Amino acid sequence: MEKQTKKTILTGDRPTGPLHLGHYVGSLKSRVELQDSYNQFIIIADLQALTDNADNPKKISDNIMGVVLDYLSVGIDPKKSTIFIQSMIPELAELTMYFLNLVTVARLQRNPTVKEEIKQKDFTESLPVGFFTYPISQAADITLFKADLVPTGEDQLPMIEQTNEIVRKFNRLYHPVLVEAECLVSQTGRLTGIDGKNKMSKSLGNAIYLSDTPKKVEKKVMSMYTDPGHLRVEDPGKIAGNTVFEYLDAFATDKETVEKMKKDYKKGGLGDVVVKKYLLNVLEELLTPIRKRRAEYEKDLDKVEKIIKQGNARAQEVAKQTIHEVREAMGINYFGEN
Repeated sequence: MEKQTKKTILTGDRPTGPLHLGHYVGSLKSRVELQDSYNQFIIIADLQALTDNADNPKKISDNIMGVVLDYLSVGIDPKKSTIFIQSMIPELAELTMYFLNLVTVARLQRNPTVKEEIKQKDFTESLPVGFFTYPISQAADITLFKADLVPTGEDQLPMIEQTNEIVRKFNRLYHPVLVEAECLVSQTGRLTGIDGKNKMSKSLGNAIYLSDTPKKVEKKVMSMYTDPGHLRVEDPGKIAGNTVFEYLDAFATDKETVEKMKKDYKKGGLGDVVVKKYLLNVLEELLTPIRKRRAEYEKDLDKVEKIIKQGNARAQEVAKQTIHEVREAMGINYFGEN
């Protein structure tokens, strides 16, 4: 009987800080669910993180171990998923260099995701070339591992579109060795931060982290933005824009109870403290086993380091094969030595 080949997924995060609940609902949960059915590569994108943190590389190196611990604590199994560090795979830089010659400046300038992120980073006056061209580096990440699927939010769809443009141009110019990727669009929108103003973000300090202690989580939940017009328990309250109910929709498994709480809150008679305490219980049910797994891995950091090194080795094995095919296709595999 012929062995069925699993499709490949490429996903990952920038190691600029600990991962939070927004990461969990946006990608981490699905990675745990998908790792049994797919060949999953999870990239710790330290080179991409340096595109806007070049003056502080220590920030990146200090967070790599923490991000890996976050992965392992939520249930990523290193026997099923390959966790690796971007800068440890030199073939990624090489493929990026080849791709740079296939993309025009005008095309990068039209990328809506790039334009929006340049605006967010306030790079309008002094735009680093590395940041400007990171979609090309991202294309190398995806194609080097011949990813069939890339889990992403809708805001990142232009990046996958550009990746596939590069693949088509490469295959047309040289030889069809690279594969196009499909988007696996998350059905969950980006989670609002506890301030109720912005999306949950490490840089804005409005996040609940997977590594937070119970006391920290309680303090953050009890300070969460609700309905500013809901001053008394008996006052009718608004659900729209209420971050507590947004979190309940995202994390609570008892949907009937949540719907009843919404009705009671809207008509008046249900206080914010009661709703927040219910949310706290929901989050603690989620975070307690995550903390337990994390504590076990923290007892043996040498084991975690070994997991990273093994992931790097598995990733490089695949990378070497693909880069060999790329050089052969381009006719630059000089003397057949690579």
